[in-house]
Amino acid sequence: MIDAPILLIGANGQVGSELLPMLNALGPVVAVTRAELDLTDAAAIRATVRQVKPRWIVNAAAYTAVDKAESDIQTAFAINGDAPGVLGEEAARIGAAVLHFSTDYVFAGDGTRPWCEDDPVNPLGVYGASKLAGEQALAASGAAHLTFRTSWVFGARGKNFLLTILKFAREREELRIVDDQYGAPTWSRTLARLATHTILRGEKDAATQGGTLVEAMQPLRGIYHACSAGCTTWFGFASEFVGLAQRARPEQAFARLAPVSSDAYPTPAKRPQNSRMNCEKLARTLEFELPTWQDSTAEVMAEWLSTVSE
Repeated sequence: MIDAPILLIGANGQVGSELLPMLNALGPVVAVTRAELDLTDAAAIRATVRQVKPRWIVNAAAYTAVDKAESDIQTAFAINGDAPGVLGEEAARIGAAVLHFSTDYVFAGDGTRPWCEDDPVNPLGVYGASKLAGEQALAASGAAHLTFRTSWVFGARGKNFLLTILKFAREREELRIVDDQYGAPTWSRTLARLATHTILRGEKDAATQGGTLVEAMQPLRGIYHACSAGCTTWFGFASEFVGLAQRARPEQAFARLAPVSSDAYPTPAKRPQNSRMNCEKLARTLEFELPTWQDSTAEVMAEWLSTVSE
């Protein structure tokens, strides 16, 4: 058990809601939601950290409205760009460690090769630029930190692509799904397990080495890519989970899925076409490998089917 508190920010989000019960098993947790902590208010962030005095800060909060960010630039940068830096500064002041989540949108998305952590970044829109600013602010803070870049987060609760498509698939005859953007759908629960694994690893290293948590985290700090194994398109992903739903509920009608290009589905924010990420550093350094996106999808669908009425 960890004696000092773990501060979880974004407790009611996709990753945060999965994290909370896992962190509760490790020790005392102070969990705050967006309603309880305004991440656009740097003074409020500092006051919260100073009051809690955490050993770990897990930032599972973000401004994720990709299209809205194009016109809500100030808020996106405050939450995604400035807040991680403030958390890092406060963590460095008290010797805490920070776990933070970022995104594949920091890359331009050209080519077909999976992105590595040290590849050049070039976000296409405000969301990606704001998340990149957060990575950089956290790194500049001097805090012991790990940033996990992930992609296409989904789960059986919250607001995500899988749940949206399943809703529409039960209401409409046909759905047109983009089939020329490539990436790896990543289960929010897997990311929660990764964060928990990392905390346990840091605590073990600190105990073994007999030093401080900051000293133990020094060889681990930095950016890691963390997404499911394998690759698909949004159309491929939708075909997988809608197919699972159809096989489980053959008596129920589901929409036909039609593949389309990105050009046929214009959005205010341009999406990267290549969101593949190389996760070898994560497996090598933290000894954590994420499951395939197909296995995660099957687990999420089993959970969804058990809770949704026909």
